[in-house]
Amino acid sequence: MKGKKKRIFDIIQIGKREDFISRAFDIFIVIVILLNIAVLFLETFDALRPYTPVFKTVETVTVIIFAIEYALRIWTAEYLYPDRSRIQAVLRFLISFDGIVDLCTILPFFFLSGFVALRMLRVVRILHLFRINAYYDSFHVITSVLREKKNQIISSVFIILVLMLFSSLGMYSAEHEAQPEVFNNAFSGIWWSISTILTVGYGDVYPVTILGRLMAIIISFLGVGVVAIPTGIISAGFVEQYTKLQKPDGSGMVKATVKVEVDATCPYYKMRVKDIERQYHIDIVVLIRNGEVILPVKDTKLKAGDVFIHQVEQRLSSV
Repeated sequence: MKGKKKRIFDIIQIGKREDFISRAFDIFIVIVILLNIAVLFLETFDALRPYTPVFKTVETVTVIIFAIEYALRIWTAEYLYPDRSRIQAVLRFLISFDGIVDLCTILPFFFLSGFVALRMLRVVRILHLFRINAYYDSFHVITSVLREKKNQIISSVFIILVLMLFSSLGMYSAEHEAQPEVFNNAFSGIWWSISTILTVGYGDVYPVTILGRLMAIIISFLGVGVVAIPTGIISAGFVEQYTKLQKPDGSGMVKATVKVEVDATCPYYKMRVKDIERQYHIDIVVLIRNGEVILPVKDTKLKAGDVFIHQVEQRLSSV
């Protein structure tokens, strides 16, 4: 029984490339997720009302599949968190990102006649697609860039927020007397500042005074430059990451990524990241634990079920 339980856990987790059944299950779940989301969209078209019974059937079947998967994940939670007791592992899964997403997907089905907010939570299921992409290098590059550039991104977002507040208060001061019903308080200018700084405006709220229009011109120019800052930071981060991974040096060597899965028989088991890097001369760039990408801190000890990606140098073959 225990062996079957472990096998079910291996199947419902993100599949290994060599495990055909597990990979097939991943593909099956992706198809079910896409069907569920497609039905959610198609139900909004009046012209497709005659097909409502078909949509309801598809939704019922997909939700049943989600409920079975959710129950299996609870049942096998002890393998997801091997360092915790059975009850602690279940509770940890229930409050995890995957557990909350699964629950928010299932609950709305039982409240179709009301609770619009719960019904809207069906779209949360699409977030579960991130699990399938968790093992691919392209996804790791994105998360690595956001993690490495988080301080610069936060600073640029802070500048945008300050500019929004400044433009809102400034536009209120300039336009309140001329348009008291439109700019009736400082907060009412937030919509105008957001639509102006982040887009080209919607035309529903606009300045009519000379001072207000002059401010709008200046704020529009500032908005173009300020909004471009985080875009430039992220773009530069992508260039740096791909340069590190793909650009050969003068010796004709190129860095490649290697994925290593840790188990109890692995030489890396229970070793710290810094000891692994020093002893085996590798550079761990990504660590995946319990399906989540975490920062490989030097004192982090590897556990069974962990997956890490490190860089190795390979000679660039000549054609």
